[in-house]
Amino acid sequence: MTFSEGGAGLPDAWQRLWAPHRMEYLKGENRPLKDNDVECPFCRIPQLDDESALIVARGKTAYVVMNLYPYNAGHLLVCAFRHVADLTDLTPEERNEISDLTAHAMKVLRTVSHASGFNIGMNQGAVSGAGVADHIHQHIVPRWAGDANFMPIIGQTKVLPQLLSQTRNDLAQGWNTDI
Repeated sequence: MTFSEGGAGLPDAWQRLWAPHRMEYLKGENRPLKDNDVECPFCRIPQLDDESALIVARGKTAYVVMNLYPYNAGHLLVCAFRHVADLTDLTPEERNEISDLTAHAMKVLRTVSHASGFNIGMNQGAVSGAGVADHIHQHIVPRWAGDANFMPIIGQTKVLPQLLSQTRNDLAQGWNTDI
């Protein structure tokens, strides 16, 4: 029996790599949504110790943490300590520190993991793709030549070569060195 005869739709050329663990995140795991009572992760994380929270560095008004759902190895988030949603809600001190931490993180990622480029940005509001829209955070995604090989393009998945905890340790160790 063919797909069209069985009413299951027409076959396509896509191969499927199932990642059912992602469904929990999509349903709200670690994300405060109107339908759940999950605490803001970016308010909760600084209350933990750096190693278990995957915090790489802390400043006065912001901190740097590993992304639990990374697009690439070494994907970092720079988060304000204060729970505000929008760039325009930040004080000049907070905006400057987020910028300074981002610049330093780029230097550390170049030194520790030899990143050759970066995607840096903020998703402002849920409609822009912000998974945690109510707490401002900036993404730092390191890039390397060839990192968009067949796995993410054809396989629709990323291969992360190291555990988040090990990447965090390497970056935290490199954070205070002369770069």
